[in-house]
Amino acid sequence: MRGHNVNIYFSEEVYNQIKPLIAQRKISRFVNQVVKKELSKEQKQEKEQLRERLVAAYKRMTKNKNLQKEMALWDRISGDGLKNE
Repeated sequence: MRGHNVNIYFSEEVYNQIKPLIAQRKISRFVNQVVKKELSKEQKQEKEQLRERLVAAYKRMTKNKNLQKEMALWDRISGDGLKNE
């Protein structure tokens, strides 16, 4: 696996908690797994926030009477028959 070396500083307290749980020379793997998990959680939160914003915007749009009138006008002008489908 390709990667990059980085220096990470652990407080003495955190290091002492990690040390007995992880085999010697396996801290990098452990840190990599934890970071992946946190990144995944962050991406899921961002996706959920985007979904919530889109839902809110859609609700605002459906309440906008002027927009509804304009969309109806464009539907009649275009003559694409979307309402009949």
